[in-house]
Amino acid sequence: MVAQIELGEAEIDRVFHALATATRRDILRRTITDEQSVSTLAGDYDMSFAAVQKHVAVLEAAGLIIKRAEGRERLVRANPEMIARARALLARYEDLWRARIARLDDLLAEPPASDPQGA
Repeated sequence: MVAQIELGEAEIDRVFHALATATRRDILRRTITDEQSVSTLAGDYDMSFAAVQKHVAVLEAAGLIIKRAEGRERLVRANPEMIARARALLARYEDLWRARIARLDDLLAEPPASDPQGA
């Protein structure tokens, strides 16, 4: 397995910004299994072609998709490497919160301390 390079702060910001809208998440979902042209993607949204191009540009800037030219078409596919890096980041956040919850559970499971004053 190839070691994954951690995301820098600017990359994290771009990834979360890119995933902040439903349209961009849908574009990413649709391009995970099949490479699609920007024109094909645009045909399924109630917005202009230029608006879809902007969504694709945000995903591309975040590294979540890769765009290539084939003749006059621009083909888009998800970038599994960047998706894996983002998933690893989220897994680290999950591990942090699970550890905090486990510590809280341990604290709550401890028997109450006896009152030295006898109150």
